[in-house]
Amino acid sequence: MVRRIGALVVLAVVAIGVVRGADALLGGGGADAEASATTTSGVEGAASPDPTGTVDPTGTVDPAATVPGSGGSVLATAAPDTTTAPTQAPSAVPTAEDPAVVLIAGDSDAGTFGPYLETLMNETGVARTQLDYKVSSGLARPDFFDWPSHFREIVPQVAPDIVVVTFGGNDPQGLTDGVKADGSPNFIIGEPTGDGDEEWRAEYGRRVGEVMDYLSSEGRTLVWVGIPNDDNPDVTLRLQVQDEVVRAEAAKRPQVKFVDTWNRFSGREGGWAEFVIDPRDNQAKDVRAEDGFHLNVVGAEILALDIAEVVTADLRARGAAI
Repeated sequence: MVRRIGALVVLAVVAIGVVRGADALLGGGGADAEASATTTSGVEGAASPDPTGTVDPTGTVDPAATVPGSGGSVLATAAPDTTTAPTQAPSAVPTAEDPAVVLIAGDSDAGTFGPYLETLMNETGVARTQLDYKVSSGLARPDFFDWPSHFREIVPQVAPDIVVVTFGGNDPQGLTDGVKADGSPNFIIGEPTGDGDEEWRAEYGRRVGEVMDYLSSEGRTLVWVGIPNDDNPDVTLRLQVQDEVVRAEAAKRPQVKFVDTWNRFSGREGGWAEFVIDPRDNQAKDVRAEDGFHLNVVGAEILALDIAEVVTADLRARGAAI
């Protein structure tokens, strides 16, 4: 009897051990197993890139961050997962959520075509614009308005991907380098005449090149919009000098896109034109303002269409789905 009782006790002990071992193999364990699964889930969630910014891009875990997918109830307390890849840099592809920034700047011409260009850019769904213009300004008279200094102030603030700029109507005049002691403009070169003008061309070209180089640096695309001619032949002669200098500087820089406004608003024989075909309906329309140089609303919209075509091509080159 003693031997039988001893054998039964041994069998009972073995049976209990077998049950516990089977339970462990089958994944049981009650509350302890639940706590373990929750902790593992929490650490895995924390190691994933977090669009809310609560997880450091290097893959480290913020101990005070709410773990994604946990309902806000589990905090990551485990050590950083060194196998997690760092978060990728923001995509440069323009999207509705992350649109390209287009800065439109310059003289009164920018103020004329700018509003319609803004409308066209908004219609792409992948660009937002900022318009910044100053009437009667340019690169010839920094004593009146210093555009190079202004650009170095606003470009870091706006952070544009694309810059659309135009100068010209006020520039075929004498060039200054500031003001005299009495506050009057300090002219260093007289106005261009259309006869040689080597000194004027060299200095104005230097100024244009400086602005082009700055605005097209750091991955920005620069779209330089040319100027139209004038109904006054003498004014057109001076405007042509300015236009030739800008074209030459743009040709040196493949990152600069030049919009040919002169030819767009010239007649079949290359002269001044008051009527131009509107590409929207193929109708000839009056495109000039009363001063004979500036474009009226229709002319400005036609020019904006030309500019938008260049900007849209650049957006597509950046990967935008438009």
